[in-house]
Amino acid sequence: MTHRGSRVLHVGSLSRVEGEGALHVHMHEGRVTETRLQIYEPPRFFEAFLRGRAYTEPPDITARVCGICPVAYQMSACRAVENACGVDVDGQLAELRRLLYCGEWIESQVLHIYLLHAPDFLGCDGAIDLARAHRGHVERGLRLKQTGNAILELLGGRAIHPVNVRLGGFHRVPARAELRPLGERLRRAMDDAWATVRWVAGFDFPDAGCDNVLLALTEPGRYAIDAGVPAAMAAPSTHGLPADTTRRLPIRTFPVSAFTKEVVEHQVPHSTALQATLRGERHLTGSLARYAINGKLLSPTAVEAAKEAGLGDPLAGTVCRNPFRSILVRAVEALYAVEEALRIVEAYEPPPRPHMEVTPRAGTGHGATEAPRGLLYHRYVLDAEGTVTDAVLVPPTAQNQAAIEEDLRRLVQDESDRGGGTDAELTALCERAIRNHDPCISCSTHFLDLTLHRS
Repeated sequence: MTHRGSRVLHVGSLSRVEGEGALHVHMHEGRVTETRLQIYEPPRFFEAFLRGRAYTEPPDITARVCGICPVAYQMSACRAVENACGVDVDGQLAELRRLLYCGEWIESQVLHIYLLHAPDFLGCDGAIDLARAHRGHVERGLRLKQTGNAILELLGGRAIHPVNVRLGGFHRVPARAELRPLGERLRRAMDDAWATVRWVAGFDFPDAGCDNVLLALTEPGRYAIDAGVPAAMAAPSTHGLPADTTRRLPIRTFPVSAFTKEVVEHQVPHSTALQATLRGERHLTGSLARYAINGKLLSPTAVEAAKEAGLGDPLAGTVCRNPFRSILVRAVEALYAVEEALRIVEAYEPPPRPHMEVTPRAGTGHGATEAPRGLLYHRYVLDAEGTVTDAVLVPPTAQNQAAIEEDLRRLVQDESDRGGGTDAELTALCERAIRNHDPCISCSTHFLDLTLHRS
């Protein structure tokens, strides 16, 4: 609504995002004075549920946090508990875990590209509208998503909330013959993944940038998915550069065990989800951060796709800070995940046993992996019998909220400075800006500490 001297944009319920959230923007005399991404999902108590449970249970319990990226929760939980117990899973078991994660990357990135984000670029109200106007493209996206689901079903036992993952590996590992049909399917999926990159590259992208620290895992020799140490790339303004710079800026790393010292969560009054800052600065996780920090480690095929799509040359250190182009980076990542899954399938040799033994001991364990939406961190404290006495989950959306609010402030201010934008147009622009970041709102809600004073 617009009043003399001030405007208030209010989106009571965001569509095409996972979870329930709302948006409030306040402008006064042409200046944006407040942006609030209001997450009103009820607290889900997962960290409280985990206390008092056996050390073997976090992978299965935390998988229920999200139906779109349960593998991310399982893998972060496994890595944290195994870290506490002094176990490092390697060899073919680690490769099978990466293959499972590739399945999730494919199905989740494709879900966002085709069904949640692409309608914004093609003037469609949603996926149903998109399917009417662009049936062939949507069918291609569904074929790709089915390929990702097929990996989850084979290795995880089912596509949603897999049940075959356990500490130290899997309850059961497949024979080589079982992976053969998957290899044939992945070879066909490469064509669909390439076509997706070319399709998305044809979209019209508004000019934009993000002046945030970028945070992602990094791992020597390959694009980080299921392991690595946190790496932070500096914000452009700290080097006197504009928010849309494509220059690679200095990167520092820190141990996963230092995560909660570096990334500090805090409560804001307008959201049931915590927000987080990295050493007091806004930061962004997800595809843009991964591509900026690890782009040099993409496969030659993915590098070729990135260059053909107009993202520049990641081998030369070119980064992308335009949130609207995140859909393009996701398409390149989906292509990489298909190729990486095919590599693992073709090289697979069944391990001698489906899992390593994990014996409990008292200690604190840390685990972090790259969920499709960004860096996901878990920490568990175990007693000598392996009972979980404390648990901390830091999902990517909670980390990204402050950066999303800053994106909204800047976009609305820029549009207002250009003198354009009805309330409806600005509201649509804000919804679109939020979908750029693919927020998983359900995952970001925490239980709040409550202090009750009685007098």
